[in-house]
Amino acid sequence: MSLSTRSDHPSGAVAEAFAARVRAREEADHSPLATRSYPVDRARPEPDCGLRTPFQRDRDRIVHCKAFRRLMHKTQVFVAPTGDHYRTRLTHTLEVTQVSRTVARALALNEDLTEAIGLGHDLGHTPFGHVGEAALDRCLSERFGGRFRHYEHSLRLVDRLERDGRGLNLTDPVRDGIVSHSGRSKSPATLEGRIVRLVDRVAYINHDIDDAVRAGVLDAADLPAEPIEVLGDTGQRRIDTLVHDLVEQSDAAGDIVQGETVGAAMAQLRAFMFERVYLGPVATREHAKIETVIRSLFAHYCAHPVEIPDPVADADLATAVTDYLAGMTDRYCIRVFEQLQVPVAFAP
Repeated sequence: MSLSTRSDHPSGAVAEAFAARVRAREEADHSPLATRSYPVDRARPEPDCGLRTPFQRDRDRIVHCKAFRRLMHKTQVFVAPTGDHYRTRLTHTLEVTQVSRTVARALALNEDLTEAIGLGHDLGHTPFGHVGEAALDRCLSERFGGRFRHYEHSLRLVDRLERDGRGLNLTDPVRDGIVSHSGRSKSPATLEGRIVRLVDRVAYINHDIDDAVRAGVLDAADLPAEPIEVLGDTGQRRIDTLVHDLVEQSDAAGDIVQGETVGAAMAQLRAFMFERVYLGPVATREHAKIETVIRSLFAHYCAHPVEIPDPVADADLATAVTDYLAGMTDRYCIRVFEQLQVPVAFAP
């Protein structure tokens, strides 16, 4: 049985002293603004582990869950890329988590909380990235008057869908960081959550540039001169500039903030990426196809809900269909669409 699923915790000298050691270390080494590892609340109270903090347990539960494994086959920017070196939703998640931990460490904040939020923040993403998210949102709005937001679905996933409907029972600060990581959501309650929210943008802008250049969608010379002059002419330099600015500005402000010059440069680079890559001709020529796939599957499962495998018991039709479609990987979604829409050759 994995560490993430054990409910019994044998006692011993190390286990009995563990929480006290962590508390003492955090009081000595952490910023007064850091979230403390003890005590924290869960929806269902449970005994603490004697070898891991509550946030470390949350991290382990996320890494061991099915949704985390599915991130390997979900789009970051390029749909079902054939090359080995393009980012997926999983590699994006790992990059966000690594940079976020660096920032948390530099600011003497809670690295374990930051790591758990980073690893869990995109669990609820649909197949085909934000294009798939927008398509599913339109389907829900038109048929049921509902909405779909991947950050809200990430929370539903850890609260309700994992472990056969029991959820992961994560701590409140991790849950808050997951549901609040998007710029469209409320601000996170903790500084650790605010780190992930900002670093998510830092990471995707820079690694998406790298992938777009690799794919031939961009040439490095196409990047706008003004923000590149401020941030750096390589992805490594840009991330280094952004992280150093974030740490220094946040330390001075007592909050998670960027400097005016660096923040403006990143905003310019982000606007450029939306124009040339995210909404550019290479991406948008696939949008209509993705819309067709999502709409077809949505309509089919609304008409045939008995074909949805193992829906949560209390889910209504809209929720059951949403849970199933949002959980699909790109390749599984395409395979199901082909099975439903493409004629099978007759075998005599």
